[in-house]
Amino acid sequence: MKKTATIFLMTLFLLSGAIQAQHNIIPVPRSYEATEGELLIEKGLEIILLTENESLKEQVALFGTQMKDSGIEFTVGQGEVGKTLKIALNETALDTLGTEGYQLVVEDTGMLLTANTTAGTFNGLQTIKQLLPVKREASKEGELLPISIKTCIIEDAPRFGWRGLMLDVSRHFFSVDEVKAYLDQMAEFKFNVFHWHLTDDQGWRIEIKTFPKLTEVGAWRVERHGRFGSERAAPKKSEKTTYGGFYTQEEVKDIIAYAAARNITIVPEIDVPGHSMALLAAYPQYSTRKEFKHVNPGSKFVDWYGNGKFKMLVENTLNPADPAVYAFLDMVFEEIANLFPGEYIHMGGDECYHGFWEEDAKVKDFMAKNSINNGDELQSYFVKRVEKIISSKGKKMIGWDEILEGGLAEGAAVMSWRGMKGGIEAAGMGHEVVMTPTTFAYLDYTQGDYSVENKIYADLSLEKSYSFDPVPELILDPYLILGGQGNLWTEDIPSLSFAFYMTYPRAMALSESLWSNKSNKNWDNFLERTSAHLDRFDEKNINVARTIYEPEVKVYKDGNKLMCELKNHFSDIEMYYTIDNTYPVSFGKKYEGPFQIPAGNLKLRVQSFRNGEPIERLLIIDRKDLESRVK
Repeated sequence: MKKTATIFLMTLFLLSGAIQAQHNIIPVPRSYEATEGELLIEKGLEIILLTENESLKEQVALFGTQMKDSGIEFTVGQGEVGKTLKIALNETALDTLGTEGYQLVVEDTGMLLTANTTAGTFNGLQTIKQLLPVKREASKEGELLPISIKTCIIEDAPRFGWRGLMLDVSRHFFSVDEVKAYLDQMAEFKFNVFHWHLTDDQGWRIEIKTFPKLTEVGAWRVERHGRFGSERAAPKKSEKTTYGGFYTQEEVKDIIAYAAARNITIVPEIDVPGHSMALLAAYPQYSTRKEFKHVNPGSKFVDWYGNGKFKMLVENTLNPADPAVYAFLDMVFEEIANLFPGEYIHMGGDECYHGFWEEDAKVKDFMAKNSINNGDELQSYFVKRVEKIISSKGKKMIGWDEILEGGLAEGAAVMSWRGMKGGIEAAGMGHEVVMTPTTFAYLDYTQGDYSVENKIYADLSLEKSYSFDPVPELILDPYLILGGQGNLWTEDIPSLSFAFYMTYPRAMALSESLWSNKSNKNWDNFLERTSAHLDRFDEKNINVARTIYEPEVKVYKDGNKLMCELKNHFSDIEMYYTIDNTYPVSFGKKYEGPFQIPAGNLKLRVQSFRNGEPIERLLIIDRKDLESRVK
């Protein structure tokens, strides 16, 4: 084994680190070197474990289960019969690989996967998955065709240790099986942190045995349909709360184990002191007004003024002047800490309205006695109390960047979402940071044309996500940047299939930004690899966005003329359109250059085609909409 590893390393050092185009691996490896030859798999692979390790055995069993539909037979043995996949842990750790890196050699006789740890072998298996087909092609006679893989040498390791996705299960509840399916896809692209947003105004989703009403009351709300906001009617006292759900502690343990088997650590979020309406519906005594309230069903309860300014119409904040609140949170976080083995607990801390505090006589008296001058300082007092509670449980606290306001708690980490400013400030103070700015990482933002997509707060294209770099130039201590993550808020995401649609392929772009070396990133090459993965998602019957094929519609004025320009990322895609209310567009005009949009009651219809077949949905945009797009 030592001799094999030595030869392997000598080979790596002799080869350059240039990334070749012979693969579709996402995220792109640190080093991929094509060699002369091919591995031809006619039937299957025999997996040989060169290191005796229970975790490796479990990984191999999971790998075989996940590949059961590929048409490749996987057997575990000790001999070398036919083509093999050998897996081993390095006897002497290689510094270049760290804890999650791996080396993979593909030869004409099989594959050799080595790593320092089982986290590394797991990541290597995800790369092997991407080298193999989702489903094996068959001949006209129905016989499975051989699989050919270009022989190569890969050395790979992540740039950042925190590569996360957040799923909001409060706005819409996702079942245990749905959460597991989300974790499965995360693992395939080497994400290793699942930020689980468990509580908010619209639902409390985790069983707390000390306070059963949190789920008996807080997990359920009246049912409403359609978009969140003023269109949804406020709940009535007589209405039954039939929509919702929660995870029992046994289910949570099951999901934690499921994630761990996929090299994913779960960071639970209990969002306080704001976003607490579900909590206060169950226990109103922890607010200032102590009024009865419903779990919010997505109806309006806040006025937004812009620039982050807002006013809550219904109290959704805990009372920071009440000692009982901290005793309550101590018991809640005790159960959370006992459930989750990870290092961090997220306490939220975002979008906390101070108005009800400032109106309350007892709170004002508390502030005067404790020399607290304003709402920011009072929130800071609350955050520091919560940090002490969480650290007393042997965990580190992390919160949204609002926890900086009024003074940051010692030992707290910051998740920077309102751009990178908060992260830069926190790192300058010596605190650890996870970058998750809206401008690159908010996966609920619109990703395609408004004529067919839900228009939400802002836009986020695949290309913009791909340009994400968690370490801004202003950071003096880049080691404090743990990494980054994408966030999926689910106000307008009522199903798992749509959650996948909004997550991918943008999460693949974030994965590459968080895993791969900056020098290896290439947008055009990423597009080609993404296109191949969209086909793989199709084969797995998973709904994902295909907006990379969608025509980009640009409208501008040329004197008095209203002009339209269409763009597409791919040279082999043709775009056909009509502007005279006729259809289908395949009988319209092939786009050759900018064209005039005449006056009149008309619609632009445009669609992308590859090899004469539509590759994306039809866009239908009326003239008023087109006029509104002029910049």
